[in-house]
Amino acid sequence: MTSTAPSPDTRESQAAEGQQPSWQRRLRRFGYVARPREDVTARLVPPYTRPSPRLWTTLGLSRADADLVVRWSAWAGPLLITLVAGVMRFWNLGSPRDVIFDETYYAKDAWGLIHRGYEVNWPDKINDDVLRQGSDIALPHDAAYVVHPPVGKYVIGLGEWLFGFNPFGWRFMTAVLGTLSVLMLCRIGRRLFRSTFLGCLAGALLAMDGLHFVMSRTALLDQVLMFFVLAAFGCFLIDRDRARERLAAALPADEDGLVRPDPYIAETVRLGWRPWRWAAGLCLGLAFGTKWNGLYVMVFLCLMTVFWDVGARRVAGAVRPYRAVLRRDVLPAFVSTVPVALATYVVSWLGWILSPSDGSGGYYRDWAATQGRGGNWTWLPDWVRSLWHYEHAVYEFHVGLSSPHTYQSNPWSWIVDGRPVSYFYESPRPGKHGCPADTTEKCAREVLALGTPLLWWVGACALLYVLWRWGLRRDWRAGAILCGVLAGYLPWFFYQERTIFYFYAVVFVPFLCLAVAMLIGAILGPPGSGERRRVAGAAASGVVVLLIFWNFIYFWPIYTGTAIPIDSWRSRMWLDTWV
Repeated sequence: MTSTAPSPDTRESQAAEGQQPSWQRRLRRFGYVARPREDVTARLVPPYTRPSPRLWTTLGLSRADADLVVRWSAWAGPLLITLVAGVMRFWNLGSPRDVIFDETYYAKDAWGLIHRGYEVNWPDKINDDVLRQGSDIALPHDAAYVVHPPVGKYVIGLGEWLFGFNPFGWRFMTAVLGTLSVLMLCRIGRRLFRSTFLGCLAGALLAMDGLHFVMSRTALLDQVLMFFVLAAFGCFLIDRDRARERLAAALPADEDGLVRPDPYIAETVRLGWRPWRWAAGLCLGLAFGTKWNGLYVMVFLCLMTVFWDVGARRVAGAVRPYRAVLRRDVLPAFVSTVPVALATYVVSWLGWILSPSDGSGGYYRDWAATQGRGGNWTWLPDWVRSLWHYEHAVYEFHVGLSSPHTYQSNPWSWIVDGRPVSYFYESPRPGKHGCPADTTEKCAREVLALGTPLLWWVGACALLYVLWRWGLRRDWRAGAILCGVLAGYLPWFFYQERTIFYFYAVVFVPFLCLAVAMLIGAILGPPGSGERRRVAGAAASGVVVLLIFWNFIYFWPIYTGTAIPIDSWRSRMWLDTWV
């Protein structure tokens, strides 16, 4: 009696069928076909999307030329958008030639900081003298009590050191950082969405946001904070890709050359040196050293990157990814970010630390030697105890700040542009300060910190979309965008009794633009969509983007302090709360 052994192909087919879930085997009789096996590398590090070949055919480009265009557009597109953003932000940057809103604090603090190493106490009503004398003004010696760390003021002071103590000088660096943040967001969006088009779209939306634009032309700390937060997010994003590339390289390949999951490797492999996390820690320390709400951002982003590691090890085949991350990744992640951030924060106080401790240095610099004698901590250096006392005093100030202000607002209203802040306003007569001579009434000149309304209102819908994508589709990109928004937005809900302002929202504006770009990408349609679907999606998304750009142009006069007839100004006050 003879028997015929099955062929190797038959055995492999039977083995593959036996490995399939029972419900898949039962559905085969109805025509069900299991998804083809895929390379895990494509899931760990997805490739960048490429335009349809039909586009190159329509443009008459060969394959080689098309590859060259795709390669160059990864940088050419972001740089072109950045150039446009920079021209807008630097155009007539010194206007209004005035000390507007909180520039009265930070511009003068920055000037004292770069010359004395600490902030000085300026006389009241000295702004006119500052504008008239500029860099020749006499610098006070008495230390001033300030409630924000020094990094942002050092950044503003760099522009003053380069161009003098004048409006252009103290606004220069915020304009630089505002322009560079557009470039960063283009590249971050490209890496996040694996699409040069969507990355450039996110950057263009940021370039056309009124709040980001006004903050780029004003010497306030929040724009500096936004820059370092976005830079930290970008560093974490690059680290995510680098770590997943190493993880994919460590996994075995099967006989077909496909990289397959491996539970043992996924749970035990170490991902090695991760310099981008150290860079992120540095950026977080600079953010924290600009304003204290950078500390909340550090907590959110550090937790986010830990969950990214969990997701990577799960895709690689880890059965217990959380345990693997706790054993292999959490401690290195902590060491490379939190201590680096805290050390950066302390170093940012170096000018204050090195100032004299005999009462002629920074505010509270002599506290340990005078009022802080005795106690259990005298073994610490005096500068440490004095700095800690200063920080505690600042904390008490912030939590107790409740002085009413005309332009204060509740964070619930921020996402819909409920209460913008007027930085500057004057009513020039006809023929004066740019007011047309043939105008029958006075003109209005205003700098209003107002996000481009259509962008923010579409952004409110986009946040609901990314929330759905993350909550029900487990889309990590949506989760990353939500994390960035919540890091800059959510903490303010714990201080609703405190005096807070809408322009604090500039910290999460880049992530709002990413959310809108993701929504527009969904409107365009996924890869492989039919021609009719693509045309309809392109038309709808094109209308939305053009309306946002038009909206920014329409509000241009009240972003730049351009004199316009009072009726034109009134037509731009869409809500009563904007006045």
